[in-house]
Amino acid sequence: MRIRLARAAVAAVWLHEGLWCKVLTGDQLSVVAAVPFLPPALAPAALIGLGVAETALAVWVLTGRRARAAAIVQTVLLVAFNAGGLLFAADQIADAGRMLTANAALLALAWLLTGPAHAEPLAPAHG
Repeated sequence: MRIRLARAAVAAVWLHEGLWCKVLTGDQLSVVAAVPFLPPALAPAALIGLGVAETALAVWVLTGRRARAAAIVQTVLLVAFNAGGLLFAADQIADAGRMLTANAALLALAWLLTGPAHAEPLAPAHG
């Protein structure tokens, strides 16, 4: 049960950041639009693409399959997103320290879910 709760917590972050902040509300458009090599006309599509990818990552995390690969993908994405945000849109990030701390905690939990002791089937075993 604790493993499922931990997966749900990690997935909830990706779902919120992807589906809510990028796809449904577009709250992070100004951050994506600040990327210098991205043509401004493509920023909305890029934001939605990122949001869909983050939403898919949330589903992946919930399945518990290939947890190590999921943790690697999460790490690469968060490092890229944080670096890009701080390089190109630092003035739009209210509290960079809080952002980095929260993301470090998210990654710690994601990596804790990679061990074989944390493998748990999606459905309870019958018997």
